[in-house]
Amino acid sequence: MNFIGDPQGGGRPKIILSANTAWFLANFCSGLIRALREAGYEPIALAPRDPIAERSFRELEVQHFPVAVDRSGINPLSDLRLFGRYWTLIRKVRPAAYLGFTIKPNIYGSLAAASAGVVALPTVTGLGTTFIRKNGPLHALVARLYRAAFRQRPLVFFLNNEDADLFVGRRIVRRTQAHVLPGLGIDLDHFAPAPPAENSLTFLLVGRLLRDKGVGEFVEAGRRLQRRFPNARFQLLGPVDEGNRTAILASELQSWVEEGVIEYLGEADDVRPLIAQASVVVLPSYREGMPRSLLEAAAMGRPLIATDVAGCRDIVEDGANGYLCEVRDAGSLADTMQRMAELAPRQRQMMGERARKKVEEEFSEELVVRAYVDALKQLVSA
Repeated sequence: MNFIGDPQGGGRPKIILSANTAWFLANFCSGLIRALREAGYEPIALAPRDPIAERSFRELEVQHFPVAVDRSGINPLSDLRLFGRYWTLIRKVRPAAYLGFTIKPNIYGSLAAASAGVVALPTVTGLGTTFIRKNGPLHALVARLYRAAFRQRPLVFFLNNEDADLFVGRRIVRRTQAHVLPGLGIDLDHFAPAPPAENSLTFLLVGRLLRDKGVGEFVEAGRRLQRRFPNARFQLLGPVDEGNRTAILASELQSWVEEGVIEYLGEADDVRPLIAQASVVVLPSYREGMPRSLLEAAAMGRPLIATDVAGCRDIVEDGANGYLCEVRDAGSLADTMQRMAELAPRQRQMMGERARKKVEEEFSEELVVRAYVDALKQLVSA
């Protein structure tokens, strides 16, 4: 086991945070981790090994127990081993509460916590491919697993109202359990407004390279717009995730680069310089919880383009801070990107300013961490 920080926690009540990647905890939960420590808790991370995230955990003084999570696998023996690993670690750590993020940590971590007599507080960060496709035995199985994991939980956090309504409508949770957060929060000082980009018109998509993120539609839209706007640039920033069932293959990505339709920027520990160089940030996703890439771009004053789906439309106000387009429709996306391209630079800048204001008013990190800390104080004391 890899211990980072004080293994004994200085006598503080321990809070476990778990996700299917260490990167998720290091990037999306750092503000929550700091707030938990300030509130008198000792945060502990349970997630797969990740040398890059380890550096963040050291800076956050977080103890990390590696947990292998097969994110897209459906092998029941593998999932049973995951449940056993959670049960063993929860019994060893003896936390005051367990905070789960992403699908398998929410399901198997919450079940293991319940079996060990530990309060579990899951957060539904998104519904994933299984719920997006809405059919088949796998969808039914995941719904049953969610129902079993969440049934006795006092509180389940969601990142948008539509996901909460869906879970309530399918009787996975009760209405009294569901509480909606404004995403996982944005550090408004860290993601400060950046001056408008001075280079050629640049459209940037930030995220894992998955078909469900609309990467294919983005590439096709770029291909169509190249003829009309030969100086425009179309960039992808994010990891190739071939372990996911909807992954873009590295070979396909390479063919797009060689074609000249897109620029692949790889991965980045700090996305801010690349967002600052973009004119517009695009996310043609099929469904989201609360898309971090749009929140970060909005906080930095960038206008947005996204599909008119759950999560995205919580952030993008069509015609105010960006534009919405039809989902799974490269033609609609291309038309919307063209509409943005034809605006005067000052019009795009004003959209970006409105995007920043919306994040300040509705999605600040302070709002989110306060909800977690207040819930923990109530549940742990009870």
